[in-house]
Amino acid sequence: MGSLSSSSMRAFGSILHRFSNGFSSKCPIPISFAVKRNCLLSRKLSSLSAISTCTSSSLYESKCIDNNNVLQVRKLWTFSPLCMGRRSSKIAGRKGAQDAKKAKLYSRIGKEVVSAVKKGGPSPISNMTLAAVLEKAKELDVPKEILDRNIKRASEKGQEAYIEKIYEVYGYGGASMVVEVSTDKINRSVAKIREVVKDYGGKMADSGSVMFKFRRVRVVNVKVTDVDKDQLLVIALDAGAEDVIEPPVYEDETEEDRLESQYKIVSSSDNYTAILSKLREEGIKFEPDNGSELLPLTAIEVDDEAMDLNKELMSKLLELDDVDAVYTDQL
Repeated sequence: MGSLSSSSMRAFGSILHRFSNGFSSKCPIPISFAVKRNCLLSRKLSSLSAISTCTSSSLYESKCIDNNNVLQVRKLWTFSPLCMGRRSSKIAGRKGAQDAKKAKLYSRIGKEVVSAVKKGGPSPISNMTLAAVLEKAKELDVPKEILDRNIKRASEKGQEAYIEKIYEVYGYGGASMVVEVSTDKINRSVAKIREVVKDYGGKMADSGSVMFKFRRVRVVNVKVTDVDKDQLLVIALDAGAEDVIEPPVYEDETEEDRLESQYKIVSSSDNYTAILSKLREEGIKFEPDNGSELLPLTAIEVDDEAMDLNKELMSKLLELDDVDAVYTDQL
């Protein structure tokens, strides 16, 4: 008997998991599941109130199909409070995750340096594009040796300029993802992304099918332990921020989780530098974005199984050298 592919095993395991959680096991394969989820999320801070409410409902529908005839339909509505028992989705090793994020930032800036030099030469005086990239790198605290190394790398024989691409993906539980890529070989990058998405149970989406669910902004992350939230609100708004988003609260949150959670200061590109300067002036530690971020217009809540599978898919995509960032609208 031939061995099953990893995607087949994953799909089979998912079916078994759903059977074990209350779905009818009387239906023979094939089975199709339709999932509908609605979640309204508010995370704005104010000096008067930091109360957020969220209600979610889920409709799970299983259909047993035999010769194009529906033999059995079973529907189950479930209602759950916000963020109940979501810690199972936590990726272990926060230090490793932070190091990986920083490495991605350095890689992305390095690619931008190479592309700028290929287009206009190695001098920031005459090459305004390179000057802008170097200014952004300074803003993001990218080490000078990384910039110098990539300026030199751009002059190497065979090195091509990098092209930025966006790929859109459907994940589990109705979640969507946007994959940002900088590559000097488009065929290589798209082939690898398609392979990962297929192997880990996602589905490539048509261009524009997912992007409309997100908005592009500049973001500054500040740990909740490094600042008083009312103080942060005043500082951020005075410096021109659009919003300050409070981190989600989980029912089974540990003290370690709380210490690692962050506020997100949302800003336009025009006011971003002023916000960073104000935070430095106030002595507040912060973590900048990688040039910009995509935030979902509406966050959706998925079940623990879907969240774990989406986390795995995103993690594998981020392991690809050409991938700079992966964004999702799941809560």
